[in-house]
Amino acid sequence: MNPDGSGQIRVTNNSAKDYGPSWSLDGTKIAFQSDRDGNFEIYVMSSDGSGQTRITSNASDEFWPSWSPDGSKIAFETTRDGFDEIYVMNANGSEQTNLTNNSVSDNWPSWSP
Repeated sequence: MNPDGSGQIRVTNNSAKDYGPSWSLDGTKIAFQSDRDGNFEIYVMSSDGSGQTRITSNASDEFWPSWSPDGSKIAFETTRDGFDEIYVMNANGSEQTNLTNNSVSDNWPSWSP
């Protein structure tokens, strides 16, 4: 929507839970989490809602995507290692790397500008 609340557009429309949107810095893409395929995974779409693509595929839940300032990477939270961990991947979902790797929960990644 516009800053004044006008021009609202629905960009997802399904019976799943779609939430945690994160805009790319250039405003062309939105990363979000959805359970539409059975568990929470990270998806990316164009800002108009088109081209919705799942970019993670893991038996564990994955949450809270956050775009890097240059748009090349997405940080996210996952439970795949038994605890909530912070991972980073390329914007297309490749090269997923654990950044935190410890026995306590690490949540809600956010990039510094």
